[in-house]
Amino acid sequence: MQSTGSQVSAREIDDLIDGFRAFRKRYYEQQPQRMRELSERGQSPQVLVIACSDSRVDPALLLGAEPGDLFTVRNVANLVPPYNPDSNHHSTSAALEFAVRDLEVRHIVILGHSSCGGIAALRQSAAGTPIERDFIAPWMEIAADACHHTADAGVPEQQTVEHDGIRISLKNLRSFPWVDAQIRAGNLTLHGWWVDLAGGRLCAINPDGGAIDLVAAPAEAASVAD
Repeated sequence: MQSTGSQVSAREIDDLIDGFRAFRKRYYEQQPQRMRELSERGQSPQVLVIACSDSRVDPALLLGAEPGDLFTVRNVANLVPPYNPDSNHHSTSAALEFAVRDLEVRHIVILGHSSCGGIAALRQSAAGTPIERDFIAPWMEIAADACHHTADAGVPEQQTVEHDGIRISLKNLRSFPWVDAQIRAGNLTLHGWWVDLAGGRLCAINPDGGAIDLVAAPAEAASVAD
């Protein structure tokens, strides 16, 4: 196995290879039918998840999904840009288009989380310290409206911006004409979810603001304040 640097430990890569061996044993040796069907018939997931790239919030692990269950897009802060077809590169929009127009998914989940680094950087920029990165700064501008503040109130709290970032992405989804058309036809439903990493809660975000609803939690209740 080759490495790009002689001083870099291979332990992390070896762990990944061991993980694939365990995956292979489970899905190719013990339960071969599912992977055989996926290989021969192709994928037909019903759910698109747009999640953060954060290592703590892998959608398949968090949601107990099996191979073929989820079509997944991951980016910084689980953002959806507004519809803007041009000659530039649009990874998230391309994946969204494939999921809706070709796979014909029935649900889209925006999956955000607490302690999001992208949102923290956005709040920092809104407070007057620019993000000194080539690509993160313009990308996070998608959620800039979540950081609107006054001199008296200051920048909104981290969780408030995380929740509003999800709402902005839900709104932007409807700017894609073929997404909006499927919603209007009753073929597609949008969901905004937020994971509380410290408390082990999954919450549903109301796109219009207000309280957020607990979907799953150690001690479940009806709702919590936004």
